[in-house]
Amino acid sequence: MQYRGQAPGRLLRNARVRQGVSQEQLAIRAGTTQSAISRIEKERISPTVQTLAELLYLLGEDLVLVSEERDAGIDPTLIDERLRMSEEERLEYGRAFADQVIQMSPLPKRAEWKAQ
Repeated sequence: MQYRGQAPGRLLRNARVRQGVSQEQLAIRAGTTQSAISRIEKERISPTVQTLAELLYLLGEDLVLVSEERDAGIDPTLIDERLRMSEEERLEYGRAFADQVIQMSPLPKRAEWKAQ
């Protein structure tokens, strides 16, 4: 899993500093304690998405979450191509691929193994 964003505590701290608000001031706005804000910023606790969004809102900022489809490295056209093959053709393709992997391997080959 690849995560490109900031940790919640760092995100909150950066927003707070950017807006020129102290931990104490943010705590008063949020109806909590300065130590609670500090624990979030130091990543000692992880706030819910809702809590983080509310704290950022109190700072005049919005939390924006996005979801992106990731490339799984699978080519669906190759899958379709293999599925159009007969069972025997797929088995032969698999054997040939396995033979190629074994031949390219830097590991020593077993004496009893023979490529067909």
